Formats: sequence, structure tokens, C-alpha cells
Amino acid sequence: MDHKLLDILVCPVSKAPLVWNKETQELICYTSGMAYPIRDDIPVLLESEARTLTTEERLKEK
Repeated sequence: MDHKLLDILVCPVSKAPLVWNKETQELICYTSGMAYPIRDDIPVLLESEARTLTTEERLKEK
């Protein structure tokens, strides 16, 4: 994931910053509790394509 791109991307739901999870190839928003997929190196920032973070995943941020 290009760090310059990551610096300007925000969650479409909460407008909070996103964190790249290299293992799952997702952009994580801890504020909204959503994980957005990255497909073919393209972030898919659609709420309908995102998954909800588990309680365990939400606690990792803290």
C-alpha cells in the first residue's frame, strides 16, 4: 500500500484515518469499526463491501 495514498484516504463512514493491515489486505477504521478490502492494489471504500470488525479486532487498537 502506498503510504502517500494512505495519508489522504479516510473512512467514508466516519471520515477518520485508516490503518493498513498487511496480513488481511484491508484498510481498518477503528472509529467506525469497519474493514475495507484492497483488491488488485485498489482500496474498495464502499460501506457495502466492508466488514464489521470483531470485538477482539477493535480492542487491538487500544
